[in-house]
Amino acid sequence: MEGLPTTTKAERRWRSKNLQTSKPSLVMAFFSCVAWLYVAGRLWQDAENRTLLANLLKKNVEQRPKVLTVEDKLMVLGCKDLERRIVEAEMDLTLAKSQGYLKHQLQQSDALKKFEERGVVIRFVIGRSANRGDSLDRNIDEENRKTKDFFILEGHEEAQEELPKKVKFFFSTAVQNWDAEFYVKVDDNIDIDLEGLVGLLERRRGQDSAYIGCMKSGEVVAEEGRSWYEPDWWKFGDEKSYFRHASGSLLILSKNLARYININSASLKTYAHDDISVGSWMMGVQSTYIDDNRLCCSSIRQDKVCSVA
Repeated sequence: MEGLPTTTKAERRWRSKNLQTSKPSLVMAFFSCVAWLYVAGRLWQDAENRTLLANLLKKNVEQRPKVLTVEDKLMVLGCKDLERRIVEAEMDLTLAKSQGYLKHQLQQSDALKKFEERGVVIRFVIGRSANRGDSLDRNIDEENRKTKDFFILEGHEEAQEELPKKVKFFFSTAVQNWDAEFYVKVDDNIDIDLEGLVGLLERRRGQDSAYIGCMKSGEVVAEEGRSWYEPDWWKFGDEKSYFRHASGSLLILSKNLARYININSASLKTYAHDDISVGSWMMGVQSTYIDDNRLCCSSIRQDKVCSVA
């Protein structure tokens, strides 16, 4: 009779130990497989997301407007700074000719000579082109030889941003050329009742240090890019309000005030606007402020001597 297979105690111990060590290995292998699948899935998903984002970015870049360089902008504008200033001067001159009520009146009735016989000198004030001696300068010289109604500021370059300096040049040069009791600055978009203005000034004769106009004040614009922006806004205090000054549409200075501007021209500071600049100069002297509503060109008064064209 064959004997039953038997195992020794040592063999049973070895097999038990082998089974115990293989179970953790299987568990570790299983988790490693799961982790590999998870990482591979995330990498695949990230790759898809990156592809999607890249496509969206490319689409947005194609749709967004082109960013212009400085040279591109100059090409779009069709001019450089010098050309821009010349165009602005030409536009100002054209506006003065086409909208100037005074110009038509002088041409039609020869009123210029008649007013000068009464001691009233009337001129269109203009500076020189940024490109001295160009066609614009030549055209102005030619017209002035025919009409004799231009007052050319030789030392001033005509440009919109130079208006505060222009008004200083005007008063300083005018007082050297004409010995008058009053000097009047009028914008080129203003229609004037000349007889009414002359009558107003005749009643003020003999009044020294007179600073006459439609007195006003207003907000100081501190935000760059907005209309009427004032680069020196911080100088006007926390309230950001301009001091009282005559509107730039029409303002009048007596002879001694015009002389003051001429004598101190080199040291007088200009601000962003011509009327503010004149007002700041008048604050430093013993000037007499005369607020005359007839000089408020945009008002609805029937007896005003000026109006917006």
